[in-house]
Amino acid sequence: MKAQGFDIEATRRIAAAQGAVARILITGARGSVPREAGTSMLVWADGQDGTIGGGTLEWEAVAEARALLTSPVRFMRRTVPLGPALGQCCGGSVDYLIERFEAADLDTAPAAFARRLDGPKAMPFAVRKAQQDIRQGSGAFVLEDGWIIEPLAPARTPLWLYGAGHVGRAVVGVFADLPFDITWVDDAPERFPEPVPQHVSALLAANPAEAVQHAPADAIHIVLTYSHTLDLELCHQVLLRPAAHLGLIGSDTKAARFRTRLAALGHDPATIARLNCPIGDRSLGKEPGSIAIGLAAELLQLRKMTGGLTQKSA
Repeated sequence: MKAQGFDIEATRRIAAAQGAVARILITGARGSVPREAGTSMLVWADGQDGTIGGGTLEWEAVAEARALLTSPVRFMRRTVPLGPALGQCCGGSVDYLIERFEAADLDTAPAAFARRLDGPKAMPFAVRKAQQDIRQGSGAFVLEDGWIIEPLAPARTPLWLYGAGHVGRAVVGVFADLPFDITWVDDAPERFPEPVPQHVSALLAANPAEAVQHAPADAIHIVLTYSHTLDLELCHQVLLRPAAHLGLIGSDTKAARFRTRLAALGHDPATIARLNCPIGDRSLGKEPGSIAIGLAAELLQLRKMTGGLTQKSA
């Protein structure tokens, strides 16, 4: 089964912030099990990210991972029959690997991340072959002869989210496990939750529209602030420069008014057509959670499109 890939950016970020992070990887699964081989999660002293399926299996694996963070041992492997050992209703068996990483361990990982556990110092032929397959786009992870090699997870898409109100918070919650690198912009510190979620970088800006210039050219911009005036200025600034996608919360009426105002600001029809409003799937409802779920589905589809992100028809 194809692995989900090693999310080296998230692992490096958490390791740098926490000093070390433990990663739990399902390396084998037989019978009825909560999650398939290739599933992973990250664990640190007072937090965790992802899941290997919950229940007693995850609870015990997380406890082992936290113990590993302060142990001289760098990794550990387990085989657990879920019914007899843990009393879970699943009838299968799971193999998992726990590794401890510091940020320096992740500085120069190539497209196929190979590392030695307890095998020979020279990389075995099977691992070299797996490395070649992964680089050619056809390989899954391999655990063999005391070595492990995994493909790296696809790079996360930069997502700049403007507004930390009810909808912004719902979006951040829904996007927690999605492949987006979120920069969350607002002009009031009290709007951000305490603490700010681990998967988000909060950016406090006296004028959020001025923050647009710092976004990468391939960023998605989603505008959902408390102010139509600020929303308009944000859209104006995004349309002045390269961007992968621009989404604006609102109605068809708001979209029409904004297009008229953007034209008055000097934007031509082709540029204005880059504005996507309303965002998400209106059939799901207008509640913050419903908007967030619709937006997640929309952006995941855009991310998958061949040739990059494209805009909806104006």
